[in-house]
Amino acid sequence: MQCKIGEDTMPEKSIGNLNEYSVTEISTAVKKSIEENFGLVRVRGELGRISRPASGHVYVDLKDERSVLAGVMWKGVASRLSIQPEQGMEVIATGRMTTFAGQSKYQLVIDSMEPAGVGALMALLEERKKKLSAEGLFAEDRKKSLPYLPAVIGVVTSPSGAVIRDIMHRLRDRFPIHVLVWPTAVQGQGAAEKIAGAINGFNAIGEGDHVSRPDVIIVARGGGSLEDLWCFNEEIVVRAAAESVIPIISGVGHETDTTLIDYAADRRAPTPTAAAELAVPVRSEILAEIRNKERRLINQILRIREAKTALLSSAARALGRPDDILGAASQNLDRLTEELRNRMSNIVNGAALTAARASARLAPNTLLSLIERNQHAVGLAFTKISTRVQNDNQTFEKRIDSIGRVLRAVSYENVLARGFALVRNSQGQIVRGLSKAPNSGPGEIQYLDGVQPISFGEKPGGKSSKKSAPAPKARQGGLFD
Repeated sequence: MQCKIGEDTMPEKSIGNLNEYSVTEISTAVKKSIEENFGLVRVRGELGRISRPASGHVYVDLKDERSVLAGVMWKGVASRLSIQPEQGMEVIATGRMTTFAGQSKYQLVIDSMEPAGVGALMALLEERKKKLSAEGLFAEDRKKSLPYLPAVIGVVTSPSGAVIRDIMHRLRDRFPIHVLVWPTAVQGQGAAEKIAGAINGFNAIGEGDHVSRPDVIIVARGGGSLEDLWCFNEEIVVRAAAESVIPIISGVGHETDTTLIDYAADRRAPTPTAAAELAVPVRSEILAEIRNKERRLINQILRIREAKTALLSSAARALGRPDDILGAASQNLDRLTEELRNRMSNIVNGAALTAARASARLAPNTLLSLIERNQHAVGLAFTKISTRVQNDNQTFEKRIDSIGRVLRAVSYENVLARGFALVRNSQGQIVRGLSKAPNSGPGEIQYLDGVQPISFGEKPGGKSSKKSAPAPKARQGGLFD
C-alpha cells in the first residue's frame, strides 16, 4: 500500500528537490491516509494490557508474535460487550484505524469485539475453572444439604422470560409454596454483577426485615450460546454462590450447557424446571405416603392388639376359674369370722361378770373408810409441807434483815446522819477534793435533811476562796464534816 501526498492534500514549499512540511501538515496527511485506507478492518489478536479508567472507556493492546496494536473502546461500546475482555484472551476486534496526533500514535477504534471462536472461550473457561478449583470453591465438603420442605424459595432470574413462568408452574404442580423473585439481567454487560448482588442480597435478609429469608435459592436461565451464558462463568458470580449461607440450586441453560456456577452451587439441575423439582417434593406423593403409613400403622396396632388378646386368653385358660381359686379361701374366711365372733362374745361376757362381782364388794361403808384413810394421808402430807415452807420463810427473812443492816451501815445517808455533807458540781457529780472542785459555776451541798445551792470560786466579798482557804481534811471519799 502506498501513501501519496499531492497537491490536493498539502501545499508544496520547494527548496531544491525536497518539499518542506509542518508537523501538523504531516500528522494530518498521515491521519487522512490511514483513515481512508483502513476505514473498516477486522483484527485478530491476543489481548495484552487492559486499562479501565474512571471515564468508562477501555484501552487494550492487541498483539501477536511480533507486533502490538493499541486499541480503544469508547464507553458506549464497552457497556454492550457480552464478554468482558481479559488478558490472554484471543479476540477478533472490528473497527477503524486512526491516529492520535498528540503522541504520534496510531490506534484501532474498536466498534465490536468477540472471542476468536469457541475454542478461545473454552480455553479461558478451563483456565478459570482450574484456578477457582485450586482455591477450593468447588470442593464437595463445602456443599450444603437442601432442605426437604423449604418455607420460602428465592429465585434469581429475568422477570420477563419464560424461565420464571416455568419455575412457578412446576412449583404450583408439585408443592405450592411462597416464592421471592429477585429480578436481574442474565446476559450482557453488568449481568454478572447483578446476579452476584442478588445472591448476596438474599443472604443479607435478616429476621427483622419485612420479607422472609429464603431457605433455598434457585439461580436460573434458559439455554443459549457460550457467549450468552458467559456471565455465569464470571468469578464474581462463582464466588457469591460458593460463599452463600443459603443452599443454592443452579439451573442455567439446558442439559448440555455447563457453567462454573454449576460447580460452585450446592446442587446442579439440568434445566430451570428441574431446579424447581429439586427444591420441593411432590405434595400428592407426600399425602399418599402419609395415608399409606397411616394404614400401615393402624394395621400394625390391630395385629398387636389381636396378639395381646390371644396371649391374654391363653393365660386366662391356664389360670383356671376364679371361683375355684377363691372358693376355699372364702370358706375358710367365713369359718374364722364365726370363731372370732364367738370368742369376742365370751370375752365380753366374762368382763361383765367380773365387773358385777367387783360392784358387789363396793358397799358405802367400804368407800367411806377408803376415803377417810386417803384424807388423813393427804392431811399429814399437807402439814409436813406447810411446816417446811414456814421454816424456810423464817430463814429467808433473817437473811434479808441481816443484809439490810449491812446496807444501812455502809449507806452514805448513814454518814450524813453523823454530821457529814456531800458536795456536787453542776452535773451532779461528787466533788472528792478541793483540787477536783471547779473554779466557778453552780453546785450544791447535800445534808441529811436537804440540799443547799452553792457557787464555786467566790467568797463573800468577791475573792476566790480556792486559793486562800486552807485545805480541809478529806474523809471517806469526798465527805466533809
